[in-house]
Amino acid sequence: MASEIHMPGPVCLIENIKGQLVATEEALKILSAITQPVVVVAIVGLYRTGKSYLMNKLAGKNKGFSLGSTVQSHTKGIWMWCVPHPKKPDHTLVLLDTEGLGDVEKGDNQNDSWIFALAILLSSIFVYNSMGTINQQAMDQLHYVTELTDRIRAKSSPDNKSQVEDSADFVSFFPAFVWTLRDFSLALEVNGQPISADEYLEHSLKLKPGSDKKIKNFNEPRLCIRKFFPEKKCFIFDRPAQRKYLVHLEELKEEDLNPEFKEQVAEFCSYILSHSRAKTLSGGITVNGPRLKSLVLTYVGAISSGDLPCMENAVLALAHIENSAAVQKAIAHYDQQMGQKVQLPTETLQELLDLHRASEREAVEVFMKSSFKDVDQKFQKELWAQLEAKRDDFCKQNLKASSDCCMALLQDIFGPLEEDVKQGTFSKPGGYHLFIQKKQELKNKYYQAPRKGIQAEEMLKKYFESKEDVADALLQTDQSLTEKEKEIEVERIKVESAEAANKMLQEMQKKNEQMMEQKEKSYQEHLRQLTEKMERDRAQLLAEQEKTISLKLQEQERLLKEGFQNESQKLHQEIRDLQRRSTPSGPSCIIL
Repeated sequence: MASEIHMPGPVCLIENIKGQLVATEEALKILSAITQPVVVVAIVGLYRTGKSYLMNKLAGKNKGFSLGSTVQSHTKGIWMWCVPHPKKPDHTLVLLDTEGLGDVEKGDNQNDSWIFALAILLSSIFVYNSMGTINQQAMDQLHYVTELTDRIRAKSSPDNKSQVEDSADFVSFFPAFVWTLRDFSLALEVNGQPISADEYLEHSLKLKPGSDKKIKNFNEPRLCIRKFFPEKKCFIFDRPAQRKYLVHLEELKEEDLNPEFKEQVAEFCSYILSHSRAKTLSGGITVNGPRLKSLVLTYVGAISSGDLPCMENAVLALAHIENSAAVQKAIAHYDQQMGQKVQLPTETLQELLDLHRASEREAVEVFMKSSFKDVDQKFQKELWAQLEAKRDDFCKQNLKASSDCCMALLQDIFGPLEEDVKQGTFSKPGGYHLFIQKKQELKNKYYQAPRKGIQAEEMLKKYFESKEDVADALLQTDQSLTEKEKEIEVERIKVESAEAANKMLQEMQKKNEQMMEQKEKSYQEHLRQLTEKMERDRAQLLAEQEKTISLKLQEQERLLKEGFQNESQKLHQEIRDLQRRSTPSGPSCIIL
């Protein structure tokens, strides 16, 4: 399913079992396989208002979502149909058809409110479908929009923000709002002047002056729509056919449908498919199938446990999953690169450290591309710790590989000499000098052998130390040497041993310095990569906040023009709060 989705028909995404919402495994499995960005179109509205027909048309089919043929609500819960997006290559169109609101058989509208809220949270375009005109009855039926502050949270609110403050952030992640008016029979005009469907919607959302309860009830849903959904669109539809044919609407031939209705449906579908954007989250995070699955599970889980679905918590839960996977992906890349580039033992420690740094830098880049919302750099620190452990492990492997290589080489080169000693070749006058001469020749041969690694000197020193008693015995039994010459030779050996020990100490200090230098370079490189990512994230956040502020300023200007000073002042305060929060802190140092 990486390239295209082939679903013959819709499946249930969220079941409504006796008022309890449950995500279905079949639908979640389908979402897990969609690697493309998803464009999510959700439709809600009263039952038996033709929602499913429009969704079938968006899928390019006549049949699919159940239309039903009675006054009973057919769709239960939320149903999903994933199809290749007809106008956006490499995108998947996810259509969500919801159970009808206001079904008398349910007896409780609590479930309706959650369906309404979930449709908003999951979609990038939210379609509200209703019958007839936008009158007060239509607005009363849309009371769910006034309950959103009781159903959704933008932030987890550790600072105990009020609902008003929290709902000010809704506009930053709410979908575009499309109102479809079915069986619309009025002329589109105001004061005798023709108007568009969009102008009709704007006119219908105008507020009334006054402060009594009736006026407040009139204004509240309109104000909520204006505040929460700055992007609004309206479509009107004539009756599709004569009433007696509506029972079998999906089976009607094109020629049996009202021509105006067919044209209106085509216009609606064209707009939705052309203007719909991929679902995104705060920070410009594009949603694909697995991410949509995570959102579904988080929101439904919150509702089931009695909590409010929280956008921030959902993003953080998703970030936890993906950042953990990003760490593993980065480590896998590091392992692959080191496996391809490193041949143990390396000639020097610096050679290994340079290969580590190059692979580490690429691994961190892999992590940066896949991670987001890494609060306090938790996962980046985890990656850093794992990379350090990998480096230390490679150093240990390199040490052992060098030791094993040198040990085998020493046995191979000095083995014949040891055999000559056992055979008594050097147990004669002048034999000691012959032994020393042969030993030096073999030592030079050892030095000339390539790729012994970083333990070459230490292993040679340890080997000679293990054979000191042999050399001493040959020295003491060589009758051609005087006692004075033997004493001089002993002193020479002591000086040579001291020089070797000093050389070893210098080598160890050099290795320690190289390790410290590598750690500092890695830290600086890591910090640079983090700083660049945080700057990009900050720029993205600022752009989102500026867009939100701009939309709110436009609404404030409209309220002022309509003479609603109080509402304008409230919105002005929201804008000031957003502006106060619109300067995120810069990058901080990584604590390692």
